Amino acid sequence: MSDVQIAGIDLPRLRDWVTRVAPGAEIDRIDLITGGKSNLTYRLRGTDAAGRALDWVLRRPPLGVLTPSAHDMGREFRVVDALQGSAVPVAPTIALGDDLDVLGVVFAVYGHVDGRTVQSADDARLLTGSERREAALGLATGLARLHDVDPAAVGLAGFGRPEGFATRQVARWADQWGRVKTRDLPVVERLASELAARVPAPQRASILHGDLRLDNAILAHDGPRVLAFVDWEMAALGDPLTDLATLLVYADPIVEPVLGVPHLDGAGGFPSQGGLAQAYAAASGLSLDDLDFYLALAYLKLAVIAEGIHHRYLAGDTVGDGFSAVGSAVEPLLRRSVDHVRGL
Repeated sequence: MSDVQIAGIDLPRLRDWVTRVAPGAEIDRIDLITGGKSNLTYRLRGTDAAGRALDWVLRRPPLGVLTPSAHDMGREFRVVDALQGSAVPVAPTIALGDDLDVLGVVFAVYGHVDGRTVQSADDARLLTGSERREAALGLATGLARLHDVDPAAVGLAGFGRPEGFATRQVARWADQWGRVKTRDLPVVERLASELAARVPAPQRASILHGDLRLDNAILAHDGPRVLAFVDWEMAALGDPLTDLATLLVYADPIVEPVLGVPHLDGAGGFPSQGGLAQAYAAASGLSLDDLDFYLALAYLKLAVIAEGIHHRYLAGDTVGDGFSAVGSAVEPLLRRSVDHVRGL
C-alpha cells in the first residue's frame, strides 16, 4: 500500500501499531467507510503472520474540536468487549488504540462483520416488506435484550452512574448546545428547564447503546437477522427508556437531513413509532407511561448532535459528503421536542 494521504490516519504510525498488536500482520488496504456523520470508520485489510486474510474495522473520533463525553472510543470498546458472548449481537473486539502517538486520539479496532447495512430508502427497497418490518422490530426486541443484561454480570458495574442519569442527560445536552451552537435559539434553554423539572423515576438501570437505529446494525445477507449492533460511542448505564426514545426518534422522517440519505420510511413497510414502542414494551415488560418525556429529551439531544455536525461542517472539519443540509434539521427537531413536552 502506498503512503497516500487518508484523512484521520497516519499510515506509518498505524502500520507500526498493527505490528505491535498482531506481530507479523500487514495492512495493504485502508478504505473510509461512508455513511457516518460523527466518528470516522475505516476498513483495514491485509494478512496476518500466517498469511491468512485480515479484515478489521477501525473507528476514531471526527476531526476538529470535540465536545466532552462524545466520541469516546475507550468507552465504546469497553462495553462491546463486555458484551462478547452475550445475547446482544456485537462485533468481535481486536484492540483499543490508546497510544496517542499513533493517531493523536484514542481509537478502537474490531473484527469486520460480513453483512449488509440499510442506510437509506434505496437500501431498504432491496428487502421485502416483511423483511423491513422484521428488521425494525428486531432492533426493538434486541434493545430489550440489551436492557435485560445485568451490568455487574458482564463486568460493567462501574461503567457509569445510573442514578440521576436522565437528569444529567438534560444538563449535558444543554451544556453541549452552548459549546457547538452556530445560532441563538432560546427554545433550547426553555426545553432544558422544562425537562429538568419533569424527570420521571427510572424503572431499571441498564446498559444503553445510546444511538441505536437501523443503519447502526449489520444484517445478514440472506434476511433481516441482526448480526451486530455497532457504533457504541454513546454507551452508558442509565434509564433504558432514553435508549428506546432514541430508536423511535430515528423512525421519524424528520431526521432525514441528519442522516444525509432518503429516510427509510420512504420505502414503506416499517413499523410506526407506536408499533416499535409496543414491541419493546412487550419484550422488556417496562411501562411506557412517561414516554413523552423521553421523546422530548431524545429530540432535543438529536437537535444538539445535528448542530454539532453543522458546526464541524462550517469549520471544514467533516470528511465525506452529505453534511450541507444537517443544520436544517435542528429547528424542526426542537419543535418536535416542544410538542412532546406539551404532552406531559
